[in-house]
Amino acid sequence: MTTDPRTVPAAVDRSVRQLPGHDALVTDDRSFTSHELRDEVYRAAAALVALGVERGDRVAIWSPNTWHWVVACLAIHHAGAAMVPLNTRYTAEEAADILGRTKAPVLFAMGRFLDADRAADLDRAALPALRHIVRVPIDEPDGTWDEFMDAGAGAGTLDAVRARASAVSPDDVSDILFTSGTTGRSKGVMCAHRQSLSASASWAANGKITSADRYLCINPFFHNFGYKAGILACLQTGATLIPHPTFDPLQTLRTIEEQRITVLPGPPTIYQSLLDHPARPEYDLSSLRFAVTGAATVPVVLVERMQSELDIDMVLTAYGLTEANGMGTMCRPDDDAVTVATTCGRPFADFELRIAESGEVLLRGPNVMLGYLDDPEATAATIDAHGWLHTGDIGTVDDAGNLRITDRLKDMYICGGFNVYPAEVEQVLTRIDGVADAAVIGVPDHRLGEVGRAYVVARPDSDIDERAVIAYTREHLANFKAPRSVRFVDALPRNAGGKVVKSQLRELA
Repeated sequence: MTTDPRTVPAAVDRSVRQLPGHDALVTDDRSFTSHELRDEVYRAAAALVALGVERGDRVAIWSPNTWHWVVACLAIHHAGAAMVPLNTRYTAEEAADILGRTKAPVLFAMGRFLDADRAADLDRAALPALRHIVRVPIDEPDGTWDEFMDAGAGAGTLDAVRARASAVSPDDVSDILFTSGTTGRSKGVMCAHRQSLSASASWAANGKITSADRYLCINPFFHNFGYKAGILACLQTGATLIPHPTFDPLQTLRTIEEQRITVLPGPPTIYQSLLDHPARPEYDLSSLRFAVTGAATVPVVLVERMQSELDIDMVLTAYGLTEANGMGTMCRPDDDAVTVATTCGRPFADFELRIAESGEVLLRGPNVMLGYLDDPEATAATIDAHGWLHTGDIGTVDDAGNLRITDRLKDMYICGGFNVYPAEVEQVLTRIDGVADAAVIGVPDHRLGEVGRAYVVARPDSDIDERAVIAYTREHLANFKAPRSVRFVDALPRNAGGKVVKSQLRELA
């Protein structure tokens, strides 16, 4: 597809002009061609207008990956509003905090999902701006989606949508994504239409995504990895989007075979689960051609297995953060295996990259966020006077310009006067036979100040113990880097982007 659109409504119109009958969105219960998707989006946008949504309002979505999410998201943009996605793991209290701060008049909320009805737990009296909740049926037929859509049936309302959509500016706020809040209260990251589109288009170009691709989106839509690298990337390339509400390894293997999936992005845990699943040899995964991972420390051995055992033509690693539209650096298709396995690649999406004296990774460019919602002080502390975004990550750049993330500034600890970067130790831990996943934190020690503690997820058939883990790390690392204790856990706590929530591990410690 050609011609770079600058607003989401313009991107939708272009997809209809160029690929009107092409499958745009496919789910188990409903599918849409590009033309059908636009029609549904227009009806939903008309319903939002009928409910009193004004240009510049913020409209929230609190629901897993279904076709309703895609329609609601694009409809919000067509109504001239900003989309605010909420993490499906949020409690009602956490969701209410964001709904209150954004003054959202409408919320698209999941009905009963995973044995909970969180929307029903919202204290509506504490949210005076929230006038309407549209329930999306997930596990039970308890939705109000159809009634909502009926509100957009009038021709006059459709005319209003066309006027709203054509009035959307490239510099209008398209979305407000809230940071994960692992270091305190979450902050609302504001991005413009031009930024969300150009960054996701650049991501898709690196993966050589086209309308011939079939894209399985397991990454949650409420996260940049699912929304911008998923919905918006498919919208701009014509790739067919096939979302899954939750990750189930067996269902994923089945879908790859049945739908001939070509593109499968995700955090490292997804590929680890597929590789280790006993049913993997029973499925034809030969259609897979492109995988990209990141969002966490990527074990070198995992990239090697993805290339050899899953036989994926192109495996790339990337680095990004919400404040940079989820983008930053990425490997390229012609990079060798060592570069892909050991670096996050080079800047893309018009970013500049610099390493500060402290070792902190800095990014600058037109796709750095507009700022934090209602928080100019935090914005100024994160984006300096020269436009550099301070990421909070520590890294190095090699002679070819490839970035290596060594750790988070806050995760580094000092053992006996020496800096220890947990990511380095974690790479060694994941090489141990019998270790499926691992994370390291620093814990207080009366003699050395802090020492390492490893949290390890063992493979089901493994009999590995603490002594063996520590012995292995001492063979491969300096003594001050080797963890002094090991705790075995069933799973590591991770946020929606796949990053280990080390604050939870520190609480355990």
